[in-house]
Amino acid sequence: MNIVIIGDGKVGHKLTSQLSEEGYDIVLIDQNAGKLKAALNELDIFCIAGDGADVEVQKQAGVPHADLVIACASTDELNMFSCLLAKRLGAKHTIARVRNPVYYRQIDLLKEDLHLSMAVNPELTAANEIARILLIPEACKVETFMKGKVELVELNVREENPLVGLSLAEAYQKYQVKILVCAVKRQNEIIIPDGSFVIEKGDKMHVAATHQNLENFFKATKRRKAPIKKVLICGGGHVCFYLASQLLRVGMQVKIIEKNEKRCEFLCEHFPDATIIHGDAANQELLLEEGIGEADAMVALTGIDEENIIMGLFAKTKGVDKIIAKVNEDSRAQMVEGLGIDSIISAKSATADLIMSYVKARNNSYASANIETSYRLLGGKVEALEFIIRKECEFTNIPLRELKTKKNHLIACIGRKRKIIIPHGDDHLEVGDSVVVVTKDSVINDFRDVMQ
Repeated sequence: MNIVIIGDGKVGHKLTSQLSEEGYDIVLIDQNAGKLKAALNELDIFCIAGDGADVEVQKQAGVPHADLVIACASTDELNMFSCLLAKRLGAKHTIARVRNPVYYRQIDLLKEDLHLSMAVNPELTAANEIARILLIPEACKVETFMKGKVELVELNVREENPLVGLSLAEAYQKYQVKILVCAVKRQNEIIIPDGSFVIEKGDKMHVAATHQNLENFFKATKRRKAPIKKVLICGGGHVCFYLASQLLRVGMQVKIIEKNEKRCEFLCEHFPDATIIHGDAANQELLLEEGIGEADAMVALTGIDEENIIMGLFAKTKGVDKIIAKVNEDSRAQMVEGLGIDSIISAKSATADLIMSYVKARNNSYASANIETSYRLLGGKVEALEFIIRKECEFTNIPLRELKTKKNHLIACIGRKRKIIIPHGDDHLEVGDSVVVVTKDSVINDFRDVMQ
């Protein structure tokens, strides 16, 4: 699959890195020759210095024969125009990053005229991720599969957790709840566990289940937390705008601290039910004055990673139970893991995952089982993929115990019509099923890649 990426910014670089790792042929266009040189040294790609909206540059990059063009340059207008031009030159599919809420509100109309295959909004994608976490306060991270019917949640196992010391088989037997532990991070080790795996304090687990079964699991293990009602948001940018809209809709109390006066006026106009404070959220006295200790959750969304981390740590000292910080730099996100901030959000990573799902779906559109959705978990070391079984083949209608899967590959969940199945050895796959597979240390493009 030939892919042209326009823009070597945060999202563009993350995408280029992930796609080149998986063996796609990548051409990267950017006007900054210095950045391109660094990318060329780091990745196995072809680079062209120039304006992605220039027809000659696009021709030089092979856009007329490209399977996909992804425009994620600095401005929405440039991205949309670049995609329009690419489509006219003959590119099969185009994706544009569109961040402006005004443009994105009208994206369905624009997509048709611009012949866009997909439009992505990093800030909206990040806001959706934060909203899912706030609605399941026990979780550090929440991904959804099968159109929201199945949730894959990340949970920290603390010392007082009753699961500590139990094997997964014992835990399933004791609590009789239909969940599946798909992946565990223990210190620096990533494990795809079997029934004999024993849970320890400090483990980070990824659990797949329906929302109701998760609720039942939290109740049974006495991990259920009170619903979040009061949310303090530090930073009033685009992510805040999309997040506040969602939280107010579900009845949460929202307080926003933003230091730009004009932005405060904009937020006041759009969110009359929210409390908008003009001030610097990095100011300790202001946070205390605005009752940080009374908040059920604090979300740090300023444009500076370090500020968000420091605010998160301060909120921890004041007893805030749920803390979410936006940290875009991957190396910083890994450093923060052990500091007590449970949930780290990256707009670029969330967007890259979204586009990767689309790329994988296009790449295997003629296979027996299409990839519908994919997410990278635990710092990209584990991948969860949703397949749709399109036709009868060698792995349908056979008991799962007879299907020999590769090591570190797990069939986590099956969706059949309106029924969600946490699979056992007697279950099987049928045409039309959605199947979630969790894998480690492997690149999967076809369901057959799961089999030995």
